[in-house]
Amino acid sequence: MPPVGIDIPQADRDRLTADVGVLKDELSTLREHMRLADVEVYVKAVDYALIHNEFYNAKDVQKADRLLSTAKERVAELKAMKTPWHRQQGLVVRGYRSHIDDSVQPYGLEIPADIDFKKRVPLYIWLHGRGDTATDLHFIDQRQTKPGQIHPVGAIVLHPFGRQCVGYKSAGEIDVWEAAFDVLQNYPIDVNRIVLMGFSMGGAGAWHLGAHYADSLVAISPGAGFAETARYNNLQPEAYPPWYEQRLWGQYDVPDYARNLLNVPVVAYSGELDKQIQAAHVMEEAYRENGRELPHIIGPGMGHKYHPDSLKELLSKMADAVEDGLNRTPTKVSLQTRTLRYNKMFWVQARGLQEHWLDARVDAEILEDGRIHVTTKNISELCLTPHKNMAGVTIELDGETVVVPKTELPNPVADLKRDGKWQLSDLQEYRDDLQKRIGLHGPIDDAFMEPFLVVTPSGKSTNAELQQWIEFEQQHFIDRWRALMRGELRIKQDINVTEEDLLTYHLVAWGTPETNVFLRELAESDSTSPIRWTNETVQVGTQSFDAKHHVPVFIYPRGERYLVVNSGLTFREGHDRTNSLQNPKLPDWAVIDIRQPPNDVTPGKVVAADFFDERWQLKKRIIAPESQSETP
Repeated sequence: MPPVGIDIPQADRDRLTADVGVLKDELSTLREHMRLADVEVYVKAVDYALIHNEFYNAKDVQKADRLLSTAKERVAELKAMKTPWHRQQGLVVRGYRSHIDDSVQPYGLEIPADIDFKKRVPLYIWLHGRGDTATDLHFIDQRQTKPGQIHPVGAIVLHPFGRQCVGYKSAGEIDVWEAAFDVLQNYPIDVNRIVLMGFSMGGAGAWHLGAHYADSLVAISPGAGFAETARYNNLQPEAYPPWYEQRLWGQYDVPDYARNLLNVPVVAYSGELDKQIQAAHVMEEAYRENGRELPHIIGPGMGHKYHPDSLKELLSKMADAVEDGLNRTPTKVSLQTRTLRYNKMFWVQARGLQEHWLDARVDAEILEDGRIHVTTKNISELCLTPHKNMAGVTIELDGETVVVPKTELPNPVADLKRDGKWQLSDLQEYRDDLQKRIGLHGPIDDAFMEPFLVVTPSGKSTNAELQQWIEFEQQHFIDRWRALMRGELRIKQDINVTEEDLLTYHLVAWGTPETNVFLRELAESDSTSPIRWTNETVQVGTQSFDAKHHVPVFIYPRGERYLVVNSGLTFREGHDRTNSLQNPKLPDWAVIDIRQPPNDVTPGKVVAADFFDERWQLKKRIIAPESQSETP
């Protein structure tokens, strides 16, 4: 969370506030312009600085003036139907509108003067380090005044904002790809020559983004940072958090995805004297466990920075990979995951897991005679697309043989599922079944990585204690999202939600069955939800809790979208001290005792919590929520 800044002179505050208001009015007349976000990011940056008091130096007022001056220039150009910055070279700041929350988010570009916009060029994505005070205002000012650390010849450099300081996790993770997509829409980028680099927090981001999306990158170079949770934080087993939180480390702990990195060139960097060399050492171990050695350049005598010669060597290796380009149909592919959030590497896609949050793998190879050899672990459904036509192809899968039938028309897809044995499957059945699948798999925080709508209750609870808790947690989510994720939430009352909303957004519903129409079904006797909630009880399988003092929080499918009940981001202010702790803290469902007030690490006392099984049903077990072990 950005710290509170200094008080600026009231005259400056009044002037900036007035200028922001005028610009907002002018922008409201330009809503249909495709490049409106290129201006809105400037206005939002100053607006948020005023709202959250994000001025940290007397000279920061001048930054705000510079940003508003640029905004005024761009507004005038939009009115004249011009966008000269669209082909500007040098340092350029632009913006896009995020599909997650409709917020505008900035990004910076470095475009060499000799770039030929008629030819496709490489893109280097550079992830910045941690900056608690590097909010929109300061990020934009830096990106339009100060060149970055890398200057690859003949390439454009993208500086994503990453929602500022969340370790490129959650919405910050999606920001990188939304910014990159916007660049691809506006510049002639060669999609087979995209490099990912970063240092410190950016190095941590390069590790996990690289591991999750390796098949989109021609090369990866993480510098310093962290690669997992427990060892980086020096946690001993006796101090581990509850078992389900340990499981959820599997979203961003990079060793759990190490095999994905075997698909592309990766070169790590560390300063010889930098404590964050620990990240590369952890990944060296992970590589060795998979029979490989991690290329690791160490800057002699360096602390937490690049040695100039080391950086030159790194960029040379990245350039070599760019020269080769990305092969999108390699003969060998490794996929490793713990969640269907990260389900694909090249022509291999996991569509179902036997159990989420355990190690899952696919190793596939196209043999010389055309057969496809595949071994799996913890995979229940699989899709293979190595050829334009899979008809007639023989697949050797975990020692079994499946032959794709020949068809009159080309069939580029082989869908398979394990039902006692591996066999071809029906994709429509996959879509229709109530099961954890791509796009619907949890945990609670997964909903906040895609478009969602906060649905507030139109009624008030007769339970004053419960009503107070709901109002506090609902507002806490709104405020925290704005300050941490740098955006405004979509919000509607339950009675104003439309059919289009239901088709478009995950619903994040606050309230009780008596106050929110989208929670009413939880109290009905024929409810399909595995969690029941009446005025008297919260019922979770065989466990029953007094509804006067307990609230269920959970995620569950509602058609093709999620329904999230009474929860925002599950990592809270107490976890912001290091980006390595900004991970999901609750599984698919939990019951909260609200007699313990919310604090900086929890919404109350967690008295029950678990994941749903792969059919979205309760698991037949009860594990004490404070237990560090999953053993019931």
